[in-house]
Amino acid sequence: MVSTVPTEERIWQLLEEVSDPEVPVLSILDLGIVRGVTIQGEQVTVSITPTYSGCPAMNTIATEIRLRLLAEGITQVTIHNQLSPAWTTDWMSQAGREKLEAYGIAPPVDGTATGHMLNLFGKDTAVRCPLCKSEHTHLISQFGSTACKAHYQCDDCHEPFDYFKCHA
Repeated sequence: MVSTVPTEERIWQLLEEVSDPEVPVLSILDLGIVRGVTIQGEQVTVSITPTYSGCPAMNTIATEIRLRLLAEGITQVTIHNQLSPAWTTDWMSQAGREKLEAYGIAPPVDGTATGHMLNLFGKDTAVRCPLCKSEHTHLISQFGSTACKAHYQCDDCHEPFDYFKCHA
């Protein structure tokens, strides 16, 4: 396979096609974990930040990035894991938040990590049900289907749902 020199814009377009393995409706750009792309000659480096330290999806994401770029003829790829600054839900795109809700997962409250900080001081976060849109919900468990989600139940439609926890 002949290596080609891509543009940075093209790399970002290709990264939009890489899905989060834990929430496949989101691209890694929607999730906000791609921190940068650099190109030096034929070498492409993609910097990614885990949603939390020890996230088990990061190896899969790195592999999927390499495979997507390789399919485009880009053979010299380095994935750099950038741990600082730590990922925050503030980095999620608005489109990503909308995709989460349409998928049945409540997005982070108000689109910011503020809700996480308010919980530290005893203020309850009103999490809207992604199914019926009610704000009459209650926490079932701090841990949902993955460590980055909490499990809630709607008091109106009675359906359980995951909430993508705020990370500040």
